[in-house]
Amino acid sequence: MKLHIWAWVVIGLFSSCARSVTRIDPNQQIDLSGRWNDSDSRQVSKKMINDLLASDKFKEYSKSLGKKPAIIVGLIRNKTSEHIDADNYIKKIELAIYNSGVADLVESGTFRDKLREERAQQQDFANPSTVAQWGKETGANLMLFGEMTSETDVYNKRRVVNYVTTLFLTEMETNKRVWVGQHEIKKDIRN
Repeated sequence: MKLHIWAWVVIGLFSSCARSVTRIDPNQQIDLSGRWNDSDSRQVSKKMINDLLASDKFKEYSKSLGKKPAIIVGLIRNKTSEHIDADNYIKKIELAIYNSGVADLVESGTFRDKLREERAQQQDFANPSTVAQWGKETGANLMLFGEMTSETDVYNKRRVVNYVTTLFLTEMETNKRVWVGQHEIKKDIRN
């Protein structure tokens, strides 16, 4: 009988510690720790790409080119003291460029290497009438790259973190900067 009671006590303890999970809108802003999060990535990438595509410098460049420019997104260096998933942030920037319709997006890094690997394999294994040809890639006119930095001020149980993202759009052929943008997010965290 005593064993039976202990079993119910143990079951009661475990069930009271059960985790609850609720699905929420991915666009809902939630700040649990005060650190950089998905809302910050989304806000900064959208704001900066909108600024870039609406800038007079970008419009002048596009007009002088006589066609939609092709952009490749390069490295965005994380120089903050936090771990920030730069790949996730870069993908949000690529999505904003692609969806804008104002510029073409050219694959970069790992994806481009995978495409080239597949193209090489097609030369040996695919039907000759369907083989992807070498030398047909679209070259990028512009490269977007940048860095993220942060400054932290702490006093007692209060911490203020200022995140600064700076992006540079540079012409591939001349290394001339076409656009520079910067966006800041400041967070006041109190314990």
